[in-house]
Amino acid sequence: MSIIQAIRGMNDILPEESIRWNHFEALIKGWLDSYGYQNIRTPLLEKTELFVRSIGEVTDIVEKEMYSFVDSLNQDSLTLRPEGTVSCVRAVLEHHLLRQSSQRLYYMGPMFRHERPQKGRYRQFHQVGVESFGYSGPDIDAEHLLMISRLWSLLGLKNIRLEINSLGSAQERSEYRGKLIAYFEGKMNLLDEDAKRRLYSNPLRILDSKNPQMQELVEKAPQLIDILGSESHRHFLRLREMLDSAGVKYEVNPRLVRGLDYYNLTVFEWVTDQLGSQGTVCAGGRYDGLLTQMGAGQGAPACGFALGVERILALLPENFAAKPVPDIYFVNIGEAAQLQAMAFAEQARDAGFKVVLHTGGGNMKAQMKKANASGALFSLILGDEEIARQVVGVKALRVESEQQFLSIDQALSWMRSFPLYRESISGE
Repeated sequence: MSIIQAIRGMNDILPEESIRWNHFEALIKGWLDSYGYQNIRTPLLEKTELFVRSIGEVTDIVEKEMYSFVDSLNQDSLTLRPEGTVSCVRAVLEHHLLRQSSQRLYYMGPMFRHERPQKGRYRQFHQVGVESFGYSGPDIDAEHLLMISRLWSLLGLKNIRLEINSLGSAQERSEYRGKLIAYFEGKMNLLDEDAKRRLYSNPLRILDSKNPQMQELVEKAPQLIDILGSESHRHFLRLREMLDSAGVKYEVNPRLVRGLDYYNLTVFEWVTDQLGSQGTVCAGGRYDGLLTQMGAGQGAPACGFALGVERILALLPENFAAKPVPDIYFVNIGEAAQLQAMAFAEQARDAGFKVVLHTGGGNMKAQMKKANASGALFSLILGDEEIARQVVGVKALRVESEQQFLSIDQALSWMRSFPLYRESISGE
Protein backbone atom coordinates (compact mmCIF):
# COMPACT_ATOMS: atom_id res chain seq x y z
CA MET A 1 0.00 0.00 0.00
CA SER A 2 1.43 3.39 -1.01
CA ILE A 3 2.02 6.11 1.58
CA ILE A 4 -0.45 8.99 1.42
CA GLN A 5 1.44 12.23 0.80
CA ALA A 6 0.59 15.88 1.41
CA ILE A 7 -1.39 17.70 -1.27
CA ARG A 8 0.83 19.34 -3.88
CA GLY A 9 1.62 22.91 -2.86
CA MET A 10 0.59 22.33 0.77
CA ASN A 11 3.69 21.70 2.82
CA ASP A 12 4.52 20.23 6.21
CA ILE A 13 6.61 22.49 8.45
CA LEU A 14 8.88 20.08 10.31
CA PRO A 15 10.41 20.79 13.74
CA GLU A 16 13.77 22.02 12.43
CA GLU A 17 12.04 24.60 10.22
CA SER A 18 9.29 25.33 12.73
CA ILE A 19 11.95 26.79 15.04
CA ARG A 20 12.42 29.60 12.50
CA TRP A 21 8.65 30.11 12.19
CA ASN A 22 8.19 30.36 15.97
CA HIS A 23 11.02 32.86 16.29
CA PHE A 24 9.69 34.91 13.39
CA GLU A 25 6.13 34.94 14.75
CA ALA A 26 7.32 36.01 18.21
CA LEU A 27 9.29 38.87 16.66
CA ILE A 28 6.26 39.87 14.56
CA LYS A 29 3.98 39.98 17.61
CA GLY A 30 6.42 42.20 19.49
CA TRP A 31 6.76 44.48 16.47
CA LEU A 32 2.98 44.87 16.11
CA ASP A 33 2.50 45.36 19.85
CA SER A 34 4.96 48.26 19.70
CA TYR A 35 2.63 50.05 17.24
CA GLY A 36 -0.58 49.36 19.17
CA TYR A 37 -2.13 46.77 16.82
CA GLN A 38 -4.50 44.14 18.24
CA ASN A 39 -4.90 40.55 17.09
CA ILE A 40 -8.05 39.31 15.33
CA ARG A 41 -8.64 35.70 14.26
CA THR A 42 -11.13 34.87 11.52
CA PRO A 43 -12.32 31.50 10.11
CA LEU A 44 -10.47 29.75 7.31
CA LEU A 45 -13.79 29.16 5.56
CA GLU A 46 -16.15 31.89 4.33
CA LYS A 47 -19.11 32.14 1.97
CA THR A 48 -17.89 32.34 -1.63
CA GLU A 49 -20.06 35.41 -2.21
CA LEU A 50 -17.91 37.38 0.23
CA PHE A 51 -14.84 37.11 -2.00
CA VAL A 52 -16.66 37.45 -5.31
CA ARG A 53 -18.37 40.67 -4.21
CA SER A 54 -15.27 42.28 -2.70
CA ILE A 55 -12.24 41.06 -4.65
CA GLY A 56 -13.98 41.29 -8.02
CA GLU A 57 -15.35 38.67 -10.39
CA VAL A 58 -12.81 39.46 -13.11
CA THR A 59 -9.66 38.82 -11.09
CA ASP A 60 -7.28 35.88 -11.23
CA ILE A 61 -8.16 34.98 -7.64
CA VAL A 62 -11.90 34.64 -8.23
CA GLU A 63 -11.70 33.33 -11.78
CA LYS A 64 -9.01 30.70 -11.35
CA GLU A 65 -7.48 30.38 -7.89
CA MET A 66 -10.13 29.94 -5.17
CA TYR A 67 -10.78 26.61 -3.47
CA SER A 68 -14.59 26.60 -3.50
CA PHE A 69 -17.12 23.85 -2.93
CA VAL A 70 -20.81 23.36 -2.16
CA ASP A 71 -21.60 22.42 1.44
CA SER A 72 -23.49 19.11 1.21
CA LEU A 73 -25.62 19.94 4.27
CA ASN A 74 -27.17 23.27 3.27
CA GLN A 75 -25.94 23.74 -0.33
CA ASP A 76 -24.03 26.96 0.49
CA SER A 77 -21.05 27.74 -1.72
CA LEU A 78 -18.02 28.01 0.58
CA THR A 79 -14.41 29.04 -0.04
CA LEU A 80 -11.12 28.63 1.79
CA ARG A 81 -9.94 32.20 2.29
CA PRO A 82 -7.56 33.28 -0.51
CA GLU A 83 -6.54 36.46 1.38
CA GLY A 84 -7.19 38.00 4.79
CA THR A 85 -8.46 41.55 4.28
CA VAL A 86 -11.97 40.63 3.23
CA SER A 87 -12.50 38.27 6.17
CA CYS A 88 -11.21 40.96 8.53
CA VAL A 89 -13.61 43.54 7.04
CA ARG A 90 -16.50 41.09 7.35
CA ALA A 91 -15.70 40.55 11.04
CA VAL A 92 -15.38 44.30 11.70
CA LEU A 93 -18.81 44.91 10.15
CA GLU A 94 -20.53 41.87 11.66
CA HIS A 95 -19.40 42.72 15.19
CA HIS A 96 -19.82 46.52 14.86
CA LEU A 97 -16.22 47.21 15.90
CA LEU A 98 -16.24 50.67 14.35
CA ARG A 99 -19.01 51.75 16.73
CA GLN A 100 -16.44 51.45 19.52
CA SER A 101 -13.59 53.40 17.88
CA SER A 102 -11.16 53.33 15.01
CA GLN A 103 -9.38 50.00 14.80
CA ARG A 104 -5.78 48.85 14.33
CA LEU A 105 -5.86 45.08 13.78
CA TYR A 106 -3.57 42.27 12.65
CA TYR A 107 -3.88 38.57 11.87
CA MET A 108 -1.55 35.68 11.07
CA GLY A 109 -2.37 32.42 9.36
CA PRO A 110 -2.79 30.29 6.24
CA MET A 111 -4.42 31.38 2.98
CA PHE A 112 -5.31 29.16 0.01
CA ARG A 113 -4.99 29.68 -3.76
CA HIS A 114 -4.99 27.06 -6.50
CA GLU A 115 -1.82 28.22 -8.25
CA ARG A 116 1.07 26.40 -9.90
CA PRO A 117 3.44 25.69 -7.00
CA GLN A 118 6.96 27.08 -7.28
CA LYS A 119 9.54 28.55 -4.92
CA GLY A 120 7.84 31.30 -2.93
CA ARG A 121 4.35 30.43 -4.23
CA TYR A 122 2.32 27.66 -2.63
CA ARG A 123 -1.31 26.58 -2.59
CA GLN A 124 -1.39 26.89 1.18
CA PHE A 125 0.69 29.89 2.13
CA HIS A 126 0.91 32.09 5.21
CA GLN A 127 0.45 35.81 5.66
CA VAL A 128 0.71 38.40 8.36
CA GLY A 129 -1.94 41.02 7.65
CA VAL A 130 -2.33 44.49 9.14
CA GLU A 131 -5.54 46.49 8.72
CA SER A 132 -6.51 49.98 9.95
CA PHE A 133 -10.10 51.25 9.94
CA GLY A 134 -11.43 54.76 10.45
CA TYR A 135 -8.33 56.75 9.38
CA SER A 136 -8.71 58.81 6.22
CA GLY A 137 -5.43 60.72 6.05
CA PRO A 138 -2.11 59.76 4.46
CA ASP A 139 -0.53 59.59 7.93
CA ILE A 140 -1.82 56.04 8.45
CA ASP A 141 -0.49 55.06 5.01
CA ALA A 142 2.88 56.46 6.06
CA GLU A 143 2.72 54.64 9.40
CA HIS A 144 2.25 51.33 7.61
CA LEU A 145 5.28 51.96 5.41
CA LEU A 146 7.38 53.08 8.37
CA MET A 147 6.33 49.95 10.27
CA ILE A 148 7.44 47.72 7.41
CA SER A 149 10.72 49.58 7.04
CA ARG A 150 11.38 48.99 10.74
CA LEU A 151 10.57 45.30 10.34
CA TRP A 152 13.24 44.91 7.66
CA SER A 153 15.72 46.47 10.09
CA LEU A 154 14.65 44.15 12.91
CA LEU A 155 15.12 41.16 10.60
CA GLY A 156 18.41 42.45 9.19
CA LEU A 157 17.03 42.37 5.63
CA LYS A 158 18.40 44.61 2.93
CA ASN A 159 17.91 45.00 -0.83
CA ILE A 160 14.13 45.28 -0.52
CA ARG A 161 12.84 48.27 -2.46
CA LEU A 162 9.55 50.09 -2.02
CA GLU A 163 7.35 50.96 -5.01
CA ILE A 164 4.32 53.23 -4.53
CA ASN A 165 1.54 54.60 -6.69
CA SER A 166 -1.86 56.26 -6.39
CA LEU A 167 -4.97 54.79 -7.99
CA GLY A 168 -7.01 57.89 -7.21
CA SER A 169 -10.72 57.83 -6.45
CA ALA A 170 -13.32 55.47 -7.87
CA GLN A 171 -14.46 58.21 -10.28
CA GLU A 172 -10.89 58.86 -11.45
CA ARG A 173 -10.30 55.16 -11.96
CA SER A 174 -13.48 54.97 -14.02
CA GLU A 175 -12.27 57.81 -16.24
CA TYR A 176 -8.88 56.16 -16.54
CA ARG A 177 -10.52 52.85 -17.38
CA GLY A 178 -12.15 54.47 -20.40
CA LYS A 179 -8.82 55.90 -21.57
CA LEU A 180 -7.14 52.50 -21.24
CA ILE A 181 -9.86 50.75 -23.20
CA ALA A 182 -9.57 53.31 -25.99
CA TYR A 183 -5.77 52.96 -26.06
CA PHE A 184 -5.74 49.15 -26.12
CA GLU A 185 -8.58 48.98 -28.68
CA GLY A 186 -6.25 50.78 -31.06
CA LYS A 187 -3.58 48.10 -30.44
CA MET A 188 -5.86 45.07 -30.61
CA ASN A 189 -3.55 43.16 -32.93
CA LEU A 190 -0.74 43.43 -30.34
CA LEU A 191 -2.74 42.16 -27.34
CA ASP A 192 -2.24 38.62 -26.04
CA GLU A 193 -5.25 36.45 -25.26
CA ASP A 194 -5.23 37.34 -21.56
CA ALA A 195 -5.28 41.07 -22.33
CA LYS A 196 -8.10 40.65 -24.85
CA ARG A 197 -10.14 38.77 -22.26
CA ARG A 198 -9.63 41.55 -19.70
CA LEU A 199 -9.96 44.54 -22.00
CA TYR A 200 -13.58 45.39 -21.20
CA SER A 201 -13.93 43.74 -17.80
CA ASN A 202 -10.74 44.82 -15.99
CA PRO A 203 -8.35 46.76 -18.26
CA LEU A 204 -6.14 47.94 -15.36
CA ARG A 205 -5.00 44.36 -14.90
CA ILE A 206 -3.42 44.47 -18.36
CA LEU A 207 -0.87 46.87 -16.90
CA ASP A 208 0.25 44.07 -14.59
CA SER A 209 0.94 41.69 -17.50
CA LYS A 210 4.04 39.50 -17.08
CA ASN A 211 4.21 38.75 -20.80
CA PRO A 212 7.52 40.21 -22.09
CA GLN A 213 5.94 40.81 -25.52
CA MET A 214 3.39 43.12 -23.88
CA GLN A 215 5.86 45.30 -21.97
CA GLU A 216 6.51 47.95 -24.62
CA LEU A 217 2.78 48.31 -25.22
CA VAL A 218 2.10 48.65 -21.49
CA GLU A 219 4.90 51.20 -21.04
CA LYS A 220 3.29 53.50 -23.61
CA ALA A 221 -0.21 53.27 -22.12
CA PRO A 222 -1.80 56.34 -20.46
CA GLN A 223 -0.85 56.80 -16.82
CA LEU A 224 -3.47 57.11 -14.10
CA ILE A 225 -1.31 59.50 -12.11
CA ASP A 226 -1.68 62.05 -14.94
CA ILE A 227 -5.44 62.36 -14.45
CA LEU A 228 -5.63 62.39 -10.65
CA GLY A 229 -7.82 65.12 -9.16
CA SER A 230 -6.57 67.68 -6.65
CA GLU A 231 -7.60 65.72 -3.54
CA SER A 232 -5.92 62.52 -4.75
CA HIS A 233 -2.80 64.50 -5.66
CA ARG A 234 -2.69 66.11 -2.20
CA HIS A 235 -3.03 62.75 -0.49
CA PHE A 236 -0.20 61.25 -2.54
CA LEU A 237 2.10 64.26 -2.21
CA ARG A 238 1.59 64.41 1.56
CA LEU A 239 2.40 60.71 1.83
CA ARG A 240 5.61 61.28 -0.11
CA GLU A 241 6.53 64.22 2.15
CA MET A 242 6.11 61.99 5.21
CA LEU A 243 8.24 59.22 3.70
CA ASP A 244 10.92 61.72 2.68
CA SER A 245 10.93 63.23 6.17
CA ALA A 246 11.30 59.78 7.76
CA GLY A 247 14.09 58.78 5.38
CA VAL A 248 12.14 55.93 3.76
CA LYS A 249 13.35 55.46 0.19
CA TYR A 250 10.83 54.64 -2.52
CA GLU A 251 10.15 54.67 -6.25
CA VAL A 252 6.94 55.90 -7.85
CA ASN A 253 5.76 53.14 -10.18
CA PRO A 254 2.85 54.43 -12.31
CA ARG A 255 2.14 50.85 -13.54
CA LEU A 256 1.55 49.48 -10.06
CA VAL A 257 -2.16 48.60 -9.82
CA ARG A 258 -2.32 45.51 -7.51
CA GLY A 259 -4.45 42.50 -8.34
CA LEU A 260 -7.57 43.27 -6.31
CA ASP A 261 -10.44 45.52 -7.37
CA TYR A 262 -11.04 47.14 -3.99
CA TYR A 263 -7.94 49.40 -3.84
CA ASN A 264 -8.01 53.20 -4.17
CA LEU A 265 -5.49 56.01 -3.60
CA THR A 266 -2.25 54.61 -2.12
CA VAL A 267 -0.97 51.22 -3.28
CA PHE A 268 2.49 49.83 -2.63
CA GLU A 269 4.75 46.80 -2.95
CA TRP A 270 8.04 45.90 -1.29
CA VAL A 271 10.06 43.93 -3.84
CA THR A 272 13.32 41.97 -3.83
CA ASP A 273 15.43 40.53 -6.64
CA GLN A 274 16.58 37.62 -4.48
CA LEU A 275 13.54 35.35 -4.97
CA GLY A 276 13.30 35.07 -8.74
CA SER A 277 9.87 35.71 -10.21
CA GLN A 278 8.17 35.78 -6.77
CA GLY A 279 9.81 39.03 -5.72
CA THR A 280 6.96 40.76 -3.87
CA VAL A 281 7.34 40.14 -0.12
CA CYS A 282 4.84 42.71 1.17
CA ALA A 283 2.04 44.66 -0.49
CA GLY A 284 -1.03 46.70 0.33
CA GLY A 285 -2.75 50.04 0.15
CA ARG A 286 -6.02 51.87 0.80
CA TYR A 287 -9.46 50.40 0.21
CA ASP A 288 -11.81 53.15 1.39
CA GLY A 289 -14.83 51.90 -0.56
CA LEU A 290 -14.73 48.26 0.49
CA LEU A 291 -16.81 48.59 3.66
CA THR A 292 -19.59 50.32 1.74
CA GLN A 293 -19.30 47.71 -1.00
CA MET A 294 -19.76 44.99 1.62
CA GLY A 295 -22.91 46.53 3.06
CA ALA A 296 -21.81 49.14 5.61
CA GLY A 297 -24.26 52.02 5.40
CA GLN A 298 -21.87 54.93 5.95
CA GLY A 299 -18.69 53.00 5.18
CA ALA A 300 -15.32 53.95 6.64
CA PRO A 301 -11.83 54.67 5.35
CA ALA A 302 -9.48 51.70 5.55
CA CYS A 303 -6.02 50.55 4.54
CA GLY A 304 -3.68 47.67 5.19
CA PHE A 305 -0.98 45.33 3.96
CA ALA A 306 0.09 41.70 4.01
CA LEU A 307 3.49 40.03 4.43
CA GLY A 308 4.29 36.73 2.73
CA VAL A 309 5.76 34.62 5.53
CA GLU A 310 7.36 31.92 3.35
CA ARG A 311 9.00 34.51 1.13
CA ILE A 312 10.42 36.49 4.05
CA LEU A 313 11.74 33.35 5.74
CA ALA A 314 13.46 32.42 2.47
CA LEU A 315 15.42 35.69 2.71
CA LEU A 316 16.58 35.10 6.26
CA PRO A 317 19.90 33.36 7.03
CA GLU A 318 19.99 29.76 8.20
CA ASN A 319 21.07 30.88 11.69
CA PHE A 320 18.10 33.24 12.04
CA ALA A 321 16.81 31.13 14.95
CA ALA A 322 18.89 28.75 17.06
CA LYS A 323 17.50 25.37 18.03
CA PRO A 324 16.11 25.60 21.59
CA VAL A 325 17.97 23.55 24.17
CA PRO A 326 16.89 22.43 27.65
CA ASP A 327 18.52 23.69 30.81
CA ILE A 328 18.47 20.22 32.38
CA TYR A 329 18.59 16.67 31.05
CA PHE A 330 17.31 14.38 33.81
CA VAL A 331 19.04 10.98 33.84
CA ASN A 332 17.25 8.25 35.82
CA ILE A 333 18.21 4.60 36.38
CA GLY A 334 15.65 2.09 37.67
CA GLU A 335 11.91 2.06 38.28
CA ALA A 336 12.00 3.85 41.63
CA ALA A 337 14.25 6.55 40.23
CA GLN A 338 11.95 7.00 37.26
CA LEU A 339 8.99 7.76 39.55
CA GLN A 340 11.00 10.15 41.72
CA ALA A 341 12.58 11.85 38.69
CA MET A 342 9.15 12.68 37.29
CA ALA A 343 8.29 14.54 40.49
CA PHE A 344 11.68 16.28 40.67
CA ALA A 345 11.43 17.32 36.99
CA GLU A 346 8.10 19.02 37.68
CA GLN A 347 9.66 20.78 40.68
CA ALA A 348 12.48 22.03 38.44
CA ARG A 349 9.95 23.31 35.87
CA ASP A 350 8.08 25.09 38.66
CA ALA A 351 11.37 26.83 39.44
CA GLY A 352 11.61 28.07 35.83
CA PHE A 353 13.97 25.52 34.29
CA LYS A 354 13.44 23.83 30.91
CA VAL A 355 13.76 20.10 31.55
CA VAL A 356 13.97 17.00 29.36
CA LEU A 357 13.24 13.90 31.40
CA HIS A 358 14.90 10.83 29.92
CA THR A 359 12.39 8.16 28.92
CA GLY A 360 12.85 4.77 27.34
CA GLY A 361 15.34 3.25 29.77
CA GLY A 362 19.00 2.61 29.03
CA ASN A 363 22.15 2.46 31.13
CA MET A 364 24.04 5.42 32.57
CA LYS A 365 26.48 5.69 29.68
CA ALA A 366 23.72 5.76 27.04
CA GLN A 367 21.68 8.31 28.97
CA MET A 368 24.65 10.61 29.57
CA LYS A 369 25.45 10.45 25.85
CA LYS A 370 21.93 11.74 25.13
CA ALA A 371 22.28 14.38 27.83
CA ASN A 372 25.42 15.75 26.15
CA ALA A 373 23.83 15.61 22.69
CA SER A 374 20.76 17.53 23.91
CA GLY A 375 22.78 20.70 24.46
CA ALA A 376 21.55 20.95 28.06
CA LEU A 377 23.58 23.03 30.50
CA PHE A 378 23.19 20.50 33.33
CA SER A 379 22.39 16.89 33.98
CA LEU A 380 20.53 15.73 37.06
CA ILE A 381 21.21 12.08 37.87
CA LEU A 382 19.01 9.84 39.97
CA GLY A 383 19.44 6.14 40.76
CA ASP A 384 18.84 3.78 43.65
CA GLU A 385 21.91 5.05 45.53
CA GLU A 386 20.84 8.70 45.24
CA ILE A 387 17.31 7.84 46.40
CA ALA A 388 18.70 6.06 49.46
CA ARG A 389 20.79 9.15 50.32
CA GLN A 390 17.91 11.56 49.43
CA VAL A 391 20.10 13.47 46.97
CA VAL A 392 20.47 13.93 43.22
CA GLY A 393 23.68 14.05 41.22
CA VAL A 394 24.13 17.39 39.47
CA LYS A 395 26.76 18.13 36.85
CA ALA A 396 27.47 21.08 34.54
CA LEU A 397 27.80 19.70 31.00
CA ARG A 398 29.25 22.66 29.07
CA VAL A 399 32.29 23.33 31.27
CA GLU A 400 34.76 21.13 33.16
CA SER A 401 33.22 20.36 36.56
CA GLU A 402 32.89 17.67 39.17
CA GLN A 403 29.59 15.96 39.84
CA GLN A 404 28.01 17.03 43.12
CA PHE A 405 25.41 15.33 45.29
CA LEU A 406 22.80 17.70 46.70
CA SER A 407 19.19 17.71 47.79
CA ILE A 408 16.86 18.69 44.95
CA ASP A 409 16.31 22.14 46.51
CA GLN A 410 20.07 22.67 46.86
CA ALA A 411 20.63 21.46 43.29
CA LEU A 412 18.08 23.94 41.91
CA SER A 413 19.69 26.80 43.86
CA TRP A 414 23.19 25.79 42.70
CA MET A 415 22.13 25.65 39.04
CA ARG A 416 20.28 28.99 39.29
CA SER A 417 23.44 30.70 40.58
CA PHE A 418 25.73 29.02 38.04
CA PRO A 419 27.35 31.70 35.77
CA LEU A 420 26.61 29.87 32.50
CA TYR A 421 22.92 29.58 33.38
CA ARG A 422 22.71 33.26 34.38
CA GLU A 423 24.29 34.22 31.04
CA SER A 424 21.79 32.08 29.12
CA ILE A 425 18.87 33.73 30.91
CA SER A 426 20.14 37.27 30.31
CA GLY A 427 20.72 36.48 26.64
CA GLU A 428 17.13 35.37 25.93
